[in-house]
Amino acid sequence: MTKQDYVNHGMQYFAQKKYDRAIFFFRRALECDEEFENAYRALCESLNRINEIDEALLFARRWEELNNRNPLAHLMLSKLYVQKGMKMQAKKEMELYRRFLAEQKALAHTAKKKLALPEQKV
Repeated sequence: MTKQDYVNHGMQYFAQKKYDRAIFFFRRALECDEEFENAYRALCESLNRINEIDEALLFARRWEELNNRNPLAHLMLSKLYVQKGMKMQAKKEMELYRRFLAEQKALAHTAKKKLALPEQKV
């Protein structure tokens, strides 16, 4: 199976609220590729759902280390810090989430403008 196959299987279990089984598959995806961000996202959320906040934080931090400009990694960290009662850290991560999300939107807008066809004169 490929790393994406593992994530897909995990998502099926996640949808059924069988989080322990989903976690198994997300971990397998990370065994295939330690930098597979989709697996980190799904694993963190699954661990959060079974109240394994400390372990979810470990994986969320690894995810953020892999791609510190990914707004979703910062959003996950913020969410987990709130649950731990770590309000200052949660606020910091939420600010980073907003900043990087705005950057992504600006880049997408710029790319869209570059790809737009010029208007044709009739």
